[in-house]
Amino acid sequence: MTTSIGEQPEIESDDPDNITELTPRSRTPRRAEPRERVRMSGQERREQLLDVGRRLFAKKGFEAVSVEEIAAKAGVSKPVVYEHFGGKEGLYAVVVDREMGYLLDSMTTALARTPGDSQPLHPRELLERAGMALFDFIDRDPDGFRILVRDTPTMRSPEAADAVPQGTFAGLLVDVAEQVDDVLAEQFKAHGIPTKWAPMYSQMLVGMVAQTGQWWLDARKPKKEEVVGHLVNLAWNGLQNLEPKPRSVSASR
Repeated sequence: MTTSIGEQPEIESDDPDNITELTPRSRTPRRAEPRERVRMSGQERREQLLDVGRRLFAKKGFEAVSVEEIAAKAGVSKPVVYEHFGGKEGLYAVVVDREMGYLLDSMTTALARTPGDSQPLHPRELLERAGMALFDFIDRDPDGFRILVRDTPTMRSPEAADAVPQGTFAGLLVDVAEQVDDVLAEQFKAHGIPTKWAPMYSQMLVGMVAQTGQWWLDARKPKKEEVVGHLVNLAWNGLQNLEPKPRSVSASR
């Protein structure tokens, strides 16, 4: 078959050698299937919400965290949070209560007499143990400590008292200080210092340790053992040289 100039040769459709290869059409990318939501038991969901809330409260504080944010981070709807805890306050109360329990257990264990000891612990050793218990907690659980030292919400009404965390860090310090009262009273009596001042001095000692712990939480140096050693050095040597009737230097001039 001949063709004229400018004419295209006619392609025989039944000739396999003359069939032009077609370029395959590009496929539209397949839309990713939505991930199936993991089904949790009620207890597993509760623990997940506690973990999410704990991290958010430690990072931002109670006031700055919303139920919406907690739900979004957990991948659930707001009603799920309300179902388990009744709201943000209830979740926060459980988180604080748990952290208080961990720290109180550490303190109680540290101040308890070692089995087999016939003699009570030396006051200086008690002070050192209490300091190390607090710093061990800070080192092991910095988020928990951040939650405890933040302000506890105060907007709850007396009728909703059960929704408020029953313990606070300040309350824990009072409990620890009360355990130190008797030890200090004995020392005061031996040095001729009125024992009525023992509760005040115990608050001073515990507060000094707690405030230093808050500073060390971010500084992280020197090592916690060294910090506690210096705390005990200041506190114990100060107690050893207490004046029965301290007077203001400026007032005595």
